[in-house]
Amino acid sequence: MTAPLRIGFIPLVDAAALIVAVDKGFAAAEGLEVELVREVSWSNVRDKLNIGLFDAAHLLAPVAIASSLGLGHVKVPIAAPFNLGINGNAITVSPALHAALMGEIDGDRFDPMVTAKALAKVVAKRRKAGAEPLTFGMTFPFSTHNYQLRFWMAAAGVDPDEDVRLVVLPPPYMVDSLKSGHVDAFCVGAPWNSVAVDLGIGHILHFVSDILVRAAEKVLAVRQVWADKNPDVVASLVRAAVKAAAFIESPANLAEAAQILARPERIGVDAEVIQRSLIGRLKISPEGEVRESGRYLLVGREEAGRPDPVQAAWLYAQMVRWGQTTLSPEGVKTAMAVFRPDLYDAALGRRPPEQAPAAFGAFAGPVFDPDDIRGHLEAFEVRRWKA
Repeated sequence: MTAPLRIGFIPLVDAAALIVAVDKGFAAAEGLEVELVREVSWSNVRDKLNIGLFDAAHLLAPVAIASSLGLGHVKVPIAAPFNLGINGNAITVSPALHAALMGEIDGDRFDPMVTAKALAKVVAKRRKAGAEPLTFGMTFPFSTHNYQLRFWMAAAGVDPDEDVRLVVLPPPYMVDSLKSGHVDAFCVGAPWNSVAVDLGIGHILHFVSDILVRAAEKVLAVRQVWADKNPDVVASLVRAAVKAAAFIESPANLAEAAQILARPERIGVDAEVIQRSLIGRLKISPEGEVRESGRYLLVGREEAGRPDPVQAAWLYAQMVRWGQTTLSPEGVKTAMAVFRPDLYDAALGRRPPEQAPAAFGAFAGPVFDPDDIRGHLEAFEVRRWKA
């Protein structure tokens, strides 16, 4: 056994591979003794990882990049040798906002461009009536949720900094904030969208896989200096996570995996809600309407666990688009270096795949090219970045 590891996580379904790796014994089989520490906010997880209170963490992919760039906090280079989740987020709206949007819908209500245009009409009517701007909750300034909300609404001309309010809320507090009327909508990971629907206080408007077909969400993050000093431990963590992800993705293990994740010290919600999230079959309205998508959350299948530096480049581009950093060749290089497919491949003793999975499949804008981020940014009218 190695020295005990402390690993932080937020109660979300995309922490599944990490939780199951520990609780099902895959980590122990790799010679690892792990203490999982449940946290509430991403700033807590980031700070404890950065200063060494955590050896590793379940972390927002953009936070790993921001830490490596020194954005919003101290500069601490991060390595991400395993991708804990692809997709998994959803946009949930209050019954009142849902009714307003449906009243303006012109087309397929599951088409994000159609709903974004409806949102633009709702925003314009509210402004004309002198009403307060709509408030959307998201989990962190450097988060996929922030960028995905912005990407969606800006496609129809809604300026996320001028036309609505975006506020930061820890994932477990999203539901109460919607219930109390503090927010009109939120973007968060599973299971909190389903919890809001089950309580009758929210409608799932979109799976984020409607907006981006394949988007990196959370990573297993370690400090780069720690990874350099502990290469065997990093490799063992990757192997344990890969085995756990394969266990979770097997239909025969679905119920057991959901029970493990449902424990109070892990995610702490009903196992049936977690199971829905894992299979991508979610109730999207209080009336019981169900929608299913095989792309809702990818834990291990389709090479989901292998980090893709192109995904990191896209996230960096969103940081530039919304004024969180400037565009530079050094910035792109640093961002892409956070995602470490080399460590993943080395841990598994395999060669890189000949063809990487297709990235993004965004519903708006040009095909993303990491070698032409300037061209990507210039394609969008709503942005903070200036050429």
